[in-house]
Amino acid sequence: MADAGADAVHRDGRPASGSETVRVTVAQVAVSDDHVANRVVAADAFRSAARVHAELLVLPEYASGYDRGGVGAEHAEPLEGPFVANLRRLAREHGIAVIAGTTLPGSSGRAVNAVVAVDGAGELAGVYRKVHLYDAFGTRESDRLEPGQADAPPLVLRVGALTFGVLTCYDLRFPESARRVVDAGADVLVYPSAWVAGPLKAEQWRTLLQARAIENTSIAIGVGMAGKGVTGRSVLVGPDGVVGLELGDKPDIRTVDLDPAGVAAVRAANPSLENRRYTVVPR
Repeated sequence: MADAGADAVHRDGRPASGSETVRVTVAQVAVSDDHVANRVVAADAFRSAARVHAELLVLPEYASGYDRGGVGAEHAEPLEGPFVANLRRLAREHGIAVIAGTTLPGSSGRAVNAVVAVDGAGELAGVYRKVHLYDAFGTRESDRLEPGQADAPPLVLRVGALTFGVLTCYDLRFPESARRVVDAGADVLVYPSAWVAGPLKAEQWRTLLQARAIENTSIAIGVGMAGKGVTGRSVLVGPDGVVGLELGDKPDIRTVDLDPAGVAAVRAANPSLENRRYTVVPR
């Protein structure tokens, strides 16, 4: 990898160019409707991250529980419930921050598709409630889930020298969502996902992650769920659009070093964030 954007991402275990690199473990795991088993999966992912001294672990959307037929109120757990409590305990024990999808109780019989961010001390840093529900390709997520507020403050998590902006899955198709977390300081866009399989879906997933990275001169990480009916294929893209990591459709865990100097170099060469003439206003 020769240019500044590609050098923002290293995947061979060596330190990237600079002393402020952030080590991130991408956990492309299979998730079932067995919540106890899923907490074991999360614990195993933490152990994998700890073995390579990662600073951040990213799990997919719906990591607490998933049903191909649809996730709803029957899968919901409160923030004080066992899944998030388990994440906080593991983060504290290993000193590793984590971003993971879960399902929270909602209102009127529906639930909330959410992503939690927990810092390396085990403190809940914030919650993102999915704004764009997946009412597309013959699926109606809104029948079972209620959307988050579009004007809620963006969720960003500082880990080392980088700021990670949190979105999820279908949000990837809405570039204004990414721009909003970048405006909140994000250097890295993180999309925990259960990207439903289908014609051209894997190609669209990759292309959209590259687009979000390029237009925001940011690293983009899409962490896909593995298993039947979803694509897997987690992808990490540098701020110049170069793919630095791409997994297959099977469960896999990989670790990368992200270099803030690479992001800064791309943004200096292409100051498109400074040159733009429009702002994002939620409605």
